[in-house]
Amino acid sequence: MKRVLILLFILPLISGPIKLLPSPRGIYYGAFPDLGGTEEIVSCARIRKFEKLGGKRIIWVYFSNNWIKGINFPEKEIREIVRCGNIPFVRLMPRSSYMSGPDPVYTLEAIIDGKFDRKLREWAGKARRFGGPLLVEFGVEMNGNWFPWSGYWNGGGKPDGYGDPHYPDGPERFKDAYRHIIDIFRAEGAFNVTWFFHADALSHPNVEWNKIKYYYPGDEYIDWVGLSSYGVIFPEYREDWISFREKFIPAYNQIKKFAPEKPLAILEFGVTEDPRKPGWIREAFRFIKEFPDIKAISWWQERWENEDGSFSDLRINSSMASLAAFRREISSPLFVTVPFFNIFHMK
Repeated sequence: MKRVLILLFILPLISGPIKLLPSPRGIYYGAFPDLGGTEEIVSCARIRKFEKLGGKRIIWVYFSNNWIKGINFPEKEIREIVRCGNIPFVRLMPRSSYMSGPDPVYTLEAIIDGKFDRKLREWAGKARRFGGPLLVEFGVEMNGNWFPWSGYWNGGGKPDGYGDPHYPDGPERFKDAYRHIIDIFRAEGAFNVTWFFHADALSHPNVEWNKIKYYYPGDEYIDWVGLSSYGVIFPEYREDWISFREKFIPAYNQIKKFAPEKPLAILEFGVTEDPRKPGWIREAFRFIKEFPDIKAISWWQERWENEDGSFSDLRINSSMASLAAFRREISSPLFVTVPFFNIFHMK
């Protein structure tokens, strides 16, 4: 705890880039520690509650920066996470409401065209002045069809409405929008940001144009590649129970073809409560521990009610058996919470 706090307070005093590198000692352990339905109710109490449940500190706190009230730097939330001794991991969520479908304001093309450059420069400038390490991703799970920034809602697989006539428009718009944002941050000198690319392990729709590779901004832009790799989330699909390994391997094989040198993170994983959940947890951790390319994991701790009145309970404490399985696996010294930074040179 003290070592992490010292790092977080000293690093802002160092000029130059600050990038989170894979730990030479193990696999980073982070989490979304149940920060409310909007994923942004950040408090040290919530963080500590999750850490106490798991029996171990987490390296980063994963939370959403929704753009519903505008593109605003979440300084209060970031300061609270640092005060608690963790690293802030910010999810840039370009949406003007929580409704599904295309967003009327934050389209990918509007971002590319520079309509939000002023606010993005302000965000980047405040990130630079904050000075400490920030982990940031834009447009989580863009290869799904549930978020407005997905390729599905921004041109889909049509090749002739934007850019390269041989490239699917939806993924190309996402790729260019992400590049545009990172270019702004670089121009503003916000080199204390480590950039993550975060896809879902299973594309929806699962068709050629929607493959993960088409969304990737490129090695020169991205520091880490990440995946969401959940088991069954909704109780109604319990008959389709799937292991972590089955979900993860096809996506991993894709990533190794387009970003073979990038560190890999499981940025979201979990499974709803079920008598099989403790076994799912044990199998997932055995696989992760035996897989040298995985350099970080991040559990999604949340319970919510579905439209049919059922509950999706991904919490590690959804049952005593699930909690016992999680605590046993995460107690391995392989899962570390002390960050390893590159502060001496820029790639």
